[in-house]
Amino acid sequence: MSVDLVIAIAGPSGSGKTLFTENLVAALAEQHDKIRVLREDNYYRSQDHLPMAEREKTNYDHPDAFEHELLEAHLAQLRKGESIEVPQYCYKTHTRLKTTETTTPRSVVIIEGILLFSCERLRSQFDIKLYVDTPLDICLLRRVKRDSLTRGRSVESVLSQYEKTVRPMFHEFIAPSRKFADMVVTNGGDNPVALSVIQSHLQTQINE
Repeated sequence: MSVDLVIAIAGPSGSGKTLFTENLVAALAEQHDKIRVLREDNYYRSQDHLPMAEREKTNYDHPDAFEHELLEAHLAQLRKGESIEVPQYCYKTHTRLKTTETTTPRSVVIIEGILLFSCERLRSQFDIKLYVDTPLDICLLRRVKRDSLTRGRSVESVLSQYEKTVRPMFHEFIAPSRKFADMVVTNGGDNPVALSVIQSHLQTQINE
């Protein structure tokens, strides 16, 4: 099987990209075996060569933090019907795990991440581009809750990172990339109208 359609879901951290992705996959439950989900976060660059103190200083909200060239190559492989080895990233150690996850092609690939639209060559791989638009104050609240509960970080460190890199990089890279979207999804990931539109389109593509 080769990939027929690649859907990219971008937007700021905490905007609801993952929720929208999960809702979309759930809405297409009957075609679940024809859908594959990828995460841009898995393509954070390996930092094994750096001590932990240096890893903690990395600007994870800058395009250079991601190995977009590998993601681009992987999407091309999937379109050819080839399997890929997806890196696995650890948020606590700030680098990749030694193991990868073998991923086989599916008719539809959904990929979500904050900076997917920042790379022109990567954008050319996407058939449908969605931008999840959520007020920054809500994004911040969600990020604090997520990072403190699931990533072992203190509230102070989350707020410091937000002030130093997250917010500035949003204005420099993420917000401007909104113009490349085919559809802007408001209300975070909980937008039944947008979900219905994309679901109907995908069902048509999958059933052809």
